[in-house]
Amino acid sequence: MKYSHFALVIWFSIILTTGAIAGDPKSGKPMSPEEMMEVYTKLATPGEQHKLLASLTGSWVTKTKEWMDPHKPPVESTGSVNIKMLLEGRFLQQEITGSMHGKPHTGIWTIAYDNLLKQYVSTWIDSMSTGIFTMEGTATADGKTITLTGRHAEAGGGHMSHRAIWTIVDSNNQEFIMYGTHHGGEEMKMLEVIYTRKQ
Repeated sequence: MKYSHFALVIWFSIILTTGAIAGDPKSGKPMSPEEMMEVYTKLATPGEQHKLLASLTGSWVTKTKEWMDPHKPPVESTGSVNIKMLLEGRFLQQEITGSMHGKPHTGIWTIAYDNLLKQYVSTWIDSMSTGIFTMEGTATADGKTITLTGRHAEAGGGHMSHRAIWTIVDSNNQEFIMYGTHHGGEEMKMLEVIYTRKQ
């Protein structure tokens, strides 16, 4: 009960503060707390993009290919993924178990459609890092192919840029392909993951 009251106080403080500085783009007048509450309620409501993500919930098996050198054959492995929706259908979480570079590997990928930004936003954490990798992007008109971009710091200095293409082929098949660019060099294919729903 104390926590709920505390959260409510913070929420209304945000609404009141934002309402004091935000204006209606049509009239230019500051919004009232009630108007701001209505706006935030609409933004917090899951839409068609979230429904598509929710259709992927369940257990999956994966076949993965990793490229460390574009001139050499990829390292292949298999794994499993458990997909579920969080916070009443607002965020999709993939909990991934498999191997990477020949070692056991687990990771958690969270992705959602941000109604305010009108784009997809994702975070990635795993057992081979202490960092959080973020990507943002958009989808094709049918919503089934999502292209995400991001970058992260490299241990040797500088940054590595990534471009990922996630395709929802149908209710039982997905494909995730990631490309990377070191220090502004030539882009190379780094990862391919084929998902098949467990029957």
